[in-house]
Amino acid sequence: MENVIIRKAVLSDIPHFFEICLKTGDSGRDASEIYFDPYLLGYYYASPYLLFPDGVCFVAEYEYCPQGYIIAAPDTLAFNKWMEEEWLPPLRRRYPLPFPPEKIRSEKEKKLIETLHINLCTSDTDVRLTNYPAHLHIDLLPCLQGKGMGSKLMNTLFVELKKRGIPGIHLGVGSSNTDAIEFYKKLGFSVLQEQTWGFTMGYKL
Repeated sequence: MENVIIRKAVLSDIPHFFEICLKTGDSGRDASEIYFDPYLLGYYYASPYLLFPDGVCFVAEYEYCPQGYIIAAPDTLAFNKWMEEEWLPPLRRRYPLPFPPEKIRSEKEKKLIETLHINLCTSDTDVRLTNYPAHLHIDLLPCLQGKGMGSKLMNTLFVELKKRGIPGIHLGVGSSNTDAIEFYKKLGFSVLQEQTWGFTMGYKL
């Protein structure tokens, strides 16, 4: 696609990270009506990667504006430790449990607030983290979807992670997001674990 620039993300991209995350937050669809707080999704799934010291973040810029991103943590265990020590404590104070039910718009929002309070450092060091230590998120606004930009962002990330000697990467995808599942399979991802919410998929670098 012409006139699209893939570049490393910078701190001034943070507002766009929040917007893109929200507008693709319902299995690729706009989640604006699902969350009372439009920043909640981005606080957990987007902006921390740009502030994590070892984060790897690229944006797809179109018409002078970021319209998509790919973000990754090369070492999931190190990322989880940073999240527990630096990022999540103030969010847990902002979104306490129990959270006022009259504020919550959806079951997805309720679960995300509960997820903020899960200790990320209690995860087992399983095959996912041993052989696929990195993890990623990728989101594209509709103007860039179906135009090959997802594959270009993935390849850009893979090149960077290979330079760092990362052996593999994993991601989570909801079972209802069938287009994304097929996209990842075409890239060479395989299913590592089947979850109640979907699949953990991995790719050897």
